[in-house]
Amino acid sequence: MASRQFTASITRIVGASGDGANLVQRRKEHWFSRFASEIATRSGRPWPFALAVCTVAAWLVSGPIFGFSDTWQLIMNTVSSIVTFLMVFLIQNTQNRDSAALQLKLDELIRATAPRKDLVGIEEMPQSELESKRRELENGTDTSSDA
Repeated sequence: MASRQFTASITRIVGASGDGANLVQRRKEHWFSRFASEIATRSGRPWPFALAVCTVAAWLVSGPIFGFSDTWQLIMNTVSSIVTFLMVFLIQNTQNRDSAALQLKLDELIRATAPRKDLVGIEEMPQSELESKRRELENGTDTSSDA
């Protein structure tokens, strides 16, 4: 039983092909892309929303304590502006990668009659490999062994 669980865990880590390509691709990926993807994924969950609601509620409750002063308002405006500013860049990075991968998949569906297994999960590839795949598709070359 334990060996089946171990095998299943290894298969998830290295990918169904067993060659470790997915794991290697994740290591090659630029640190900012990994960071942006992780933050975008985590910030889209319910707990960050609940944290934001609690922060706003605490800020509102503290209003009478600070006499609804200009400083009290400035703190919330500053914090929300900084968080929004940073999140825009993180989410945009993730959206750019997802968009590029989706476009490549759509291009392949239009150009080919048979599906290409190497494009499954392409959104997990680093940007440099996405560009390489784009050039392959535009040139009509095929370096995959599954096609």
